Amino acid sequence: MDIELENNDLKIMVRSKGAELRLLQEKKDGTDYLWNGDPSWWKYCSPILFPIVGKVKNGKYKVDGKVYELPQHGLGRISEFELVNKTTDSVSFKLRYSDETLKVYPYKFELTVSYVLTGKSVNVTWRVDNLDDREIIFSIGAHPALRCPIVEGESFSDCYLDFHGEEHCENMKTDADVLFLYEREKDLDSDKMNLSYDIFKDGVHVFDNLKTGSITLRSTKSKKAITLSAPSYPYMGIWSPEKGGAPFVCVEPWYGHADYADFDGDFKDKEGVIALEKGKSFKTGYTLTIE
Repeated sequence: MDIELENNDLKIMVRSKGAELRLLQEKKDGTDYLWNGDPSWWKYCSPILFPIVGKVKNGKYKVDGKVYELPQHGLGRISEFELVNKTTDSVSFKLRYSDETLKVYPYKFELTVSYVLTGKSVNVTWRVDNLDDREIIFSIGAHPALRCPIVEGESFSDCYLDFHGEEHCENMKTDADVLFLYEREKDLDSDKMNLSYDIFKDGVHVFDNLKTGSITLRSTKSKKAITLSAPSYPYMGIWSPEKGGAPFVCVEPWYGHADYADFDGDFKDKEGVIALEKGKSFKTGYTLTIE
């Protein structure tokens, strides 16, 4: 099921599969700011990463000594969500635990995803409710693929990410299986990241100490731009496919990240996870704004 919303400035489409944003279009001239999900490059547009971000080692993880299996980025992006509410400028979906989810993720939860249009912005909100009789453990993150270049006829290397201030950050390096290593490398020593396909040949760039809460995709040749605002997230991933040539770049705020290559502990001991008490809720989100 696809739900379309629009206001004076924007038109969006959200799919019930994964509660995924699949279109972000400027109404004035039809400019698309979000990747369209062409599977020849990547079939997703803006998936929700839940209850893990990235991979668990060998696709397996342990809860209280019992082994479970989850695919990369978890079950949120591959699950069918239930429509909860729709107005002219907002829509909400929910995913609730089931017998099937308990086989791969042994916690009782409800995840509500909401989209609200406000002017030239889309506000995305996630709420995780603990429905279990114990503490639940999870990670959650965003993976929006921003069309790059935004303007037809420009190139990927005409574009850059504006961090709105000087950043001095090291990249958390990964191995060939996209599991984290303890090595780091100097990666960002500027207020911007100039984009080229070469910088992604070794995979994703991950920062855990950015000062910024907003990152803007800009071009040196035109004024079209889109800003992702995601304050307080402890990790930020920047990715485009390693083979190069893809017409998008992903700007990904995360609570949590993939396993370290040598991690063999319990899920609750994994770096970056959220521990949510019985009866409590966790709420976060991000905003996409076009210029």
